[in-house]
Amino acid sequence: MTDVGQVARGTGRRNLRVLSRLFAFLRPYRWRIAAALVALTVAASTVLVFGSGLRWLIDSGFVAGDVTLLDQALVGMLAVVVVLAAATASRAYLVTWLGERVAADLRCAVFDNVVRLSPGFFENARTGEILSRISTDTTLLQTIVGSSASMALRNVLMFIGGTAMMAITSPKLTGLVFLVVPIVVVPIIAFGRRVRALSRDSQDRLGDAGADIDEALHAIRTVQAFNREASESARIGARVETAFHSATRRIRTRSGLIGLVLLLVFGAVGVILWIGGHDAIAGRISAGQLSAFVFYAVVVAASVGAISEFAADLQRAAGAAERLFELLDTKPLIAAPIHPLALPEPPRGEIALEGVSFAFPSRRDRPALSGVSLDIRAGETVALVGPSGAGKTTLFNLLLRFYDPDAGTVRLDGVDLRLAAPAEIRSRIGLVAQDTVIFAADVLENIRYGRPGASEEDVRRAAEAAAAAEFIERLPEGYRTHLGERGVRLSGGQRQRIAIARALLRDPAVLLLDEATSALDAESERLVQQALDRLLDGRTVVVIAHRLATVLKADRIVVLDQGRIVAQGTHDVLIRQGGLYARLAALQFAAAEGAA
Repeated sequence: MTDVGQVARGTGRRNLRVLSRLFAFLRPYRWRIAAALVALTVAASTVLVFGSGLRWLIDSGFVAGDVTLLDQALVGMLAVVVVLAAATASRAYLVTWLGERVAADLRCAVFDNVVRLSPGFFENARTGEILSRISTDTTLLQTIVGSSASMALRNVLMFIGGTAMMAITSPKLTGLVFLVVPIVVVPIIAFGRRVRALSRDSQDRLGDAGADIDEALHAIRTVQAFNREASESARIGARVETAFHSATRRIRTRSGLIGLVLLLVFGAVGVILWIGGHDAIAGRISAGQLSAFVFYAVVVAASVGAISEFAADLQRAAGAAERLFELLDTKPLIAAPIHPLALPEPPRGEIALEGVSFAFPSRRDRPALSGVSLDIRAGETVALVGPSGAGKTTLFNLLLRFYDPDAGTVRLDGVDLRLAAPAEIRSRIGLVAQDTVIFAADVLENIRYGRPGASEEDVRRAAEAAAAAEFIERLPEGYRTHLGERGVRLSGGQRQRIAIARALLRDPAVLLLDEATSALDAESERLVQQALDRLLDGRTVVVIAHRLATVLKADRIVVLDQGRIVAQGTHDVLIRQGGLYARLAALQFAAAEGAA
């Protein structure tokens, strides 16, 4: 697994070879690329035709005083301009479309891979950093593919064609031009390496700022409740300033590179033209030849300047491509085997853990589970209790195969989860979490998330069973009411009932229930508990219990402490045995009696 934070600050050798991987995204559109190349070649060729026309016009028109040639020159120029305009417009459309298309494909490919990565990847990754890569970095590549690359190729053609025409017009002057080429190339190479390193650093700092902004906005209520707006603004401002100063260093170096190249190129052209002027005065070349040579020299010099600017853009694109392909190349730790075992039909909901030990990747020195063995029969309701950090949520993560155990085996309906496809495992499991997830969509889509193909009637039945239909129908647009980001338009109890309706619609064989009523008021808890009673009927249920009063009806209570099972049995049996459960029960029930 790749740690995004570490990758973003990696110091491995950077090069432009990573950009070659973009060809895989360009290949499906090769016919459009071919058409763009044709249009580009035609546009470049028409520009070069102007030089020949200029030479002919001066030597045969102005010098000879032929008015007819001037008329013909105007008609020819207009024809060339029409061809140039049509070819340029075609090239602009094709390459811009190509840039947008490749950027969209790249964003989808990266997100498609990220969304399949194991939860362990996100222990260290920051959401804002990932968003920065998918949005900002793909935009950089879009600019390269959609405009800069075609302009660079156009300038390469202009350079080659202009150089050839210069050589035909005056071999002597052309030879002098190429004596100064090494003077231009050396700074491009030297500055280019510096620009590439600074570009990567600038993108990393921008990613840091984006991650902090994302974090602050998601916690906006906490920020405002503790009057931390000013401190958060200062913290984000410091991040943004760091990104700005990093970008400034990149811009300074890049601008210096462009300025130096242009100075060297046009300075050299000026000296060479001075020599050419002496040749024209001495009669060694004609006025038309010198004019054509000047035209081609300017074309070549401008092309070199544009190519040097593109080289700087290419360094930035290489940094962006590295960051994107690092995400694209990250492989999930949890994946389906090549030949997965099918789970038996119909689902029974039998769960077995045999000698399971596990430590999270970010905390290898602290095992979350140690030698846990547990059998849960089909249709049985088992409650997991214990202090924070006992391993309750870790068991849920293993049952959903978000992680694989370091030792031992987890089985569902007799099949080792490592031998089955994660998607098939999760299709048989429903989850109602304590921190309910509500999407920025309407009620219908939020409930239908449990079974995307469900009809609206199925959704309504699930809502009624979850005691949610009454409040849904009071919403402004009923089931079509948009719930806002993270369900801000609903109360805690309403969000929980939406989550229960989602699980009911899924109709799972196994239900994992992270105490869904611990943070609710009495009335909401009563309604949610009624909905849960319907959801539990006839299913295998594993419930994490924070309040022991909610698990008195469980078939069995499993007590966890420091990653081990220390006791199990019914409430009455565990009370008689004493130990951890009895102490927890005494504390909670005594506190409840005192409150009453």
